[in-house]
Amino acid sequence: MQSNKKLPYAVRAAYCTNPTAKKLCERMAEKKTNLCLSADISDPHALLNLVEAVGSEICLLKTHVDILTSFDQVWVHALQALAKKHAFLIFEDRKFADIGHTVKQQYGGGLYRIADWADIVNAHIVPGPGIIEGLKSVGLTQQRGLLLLAEMSSEGSWARGDYTQANVALAEQHRDFVMGFITQHQLSDHPGFLHLTPGVQWQQTQDCLGQQYISPEQAIIQHKTDIVIVGRGIYQAEQPREQAQRYRKAAWNAYQQVL
Repeated sequence: MQSNKKLPYAVRAAYCTNPTAKKLCERMAEKKTNLCLSADISDPHALLNLVEAVGSEICLLKTHVDILTSFDQVWVHALQALAKKHAFLIFEDRKFADIGHTVKQQYGGGLYRIADWADIVNAHIVPGPGIIEGLKSVGLTQQRGLLLLAEMSSEGSWARGDYTQANVALAEQHRDFVMGFITQHQLSDHPGFLHLTPGVQWQQTQDCLGQQYISPEQAIIQHKTDIVIVGRGIYQAEQPREQAQRYRKAAWNAYQQVL
């Protein structure tokens, strides 16, 4: 049975067996933010400008490196410098979904060399436990963390029921590397697992491609998750910094209500 109350992030850090999860809990407590920005922007320079504007408001930046129109190590170093300046972690939303041998190469090599700069990545468990083992063989030595895609915010998603519970079971078996879940609801009582909820926005309930939205309060209070992921509600706003501040305040106030 899930508890109605949660431990503070600072306390939960001690329960985290994954070093990135521990660092993220500590960062949230220090900065007083449980807001993740989903920066789905293709222009690499515009993305850096956005991050400079809102970096002080977030605990985590979610990127899609494969939609960038250009990519090089100069850009990576600039992003890492912003992460250090504003004290947030980097989450590359790669959504790995292949056999262990393949994801090992996708994660550690290729053009992007994701493991070298992203604190966190995520994966579907469709291929079975080998995908976690393949990613872990690269990421664990670099003290990275993995999120499992247990639930998604898109209409008609098949990530539910037994599939969702299978994510929880595999996470329990790999606590050293799996740090939590992309999910719409709290799935585990273990305080060392973090629950991140995408599809958070105030203005609308669904877009034309099936994305379904909920408010920060719904995610944190009703669904008992930990971190809200906001994309278009911030980066499409006329004043992204001000919107990020609003989402940060709403999500943090909601978190304080569940303590």
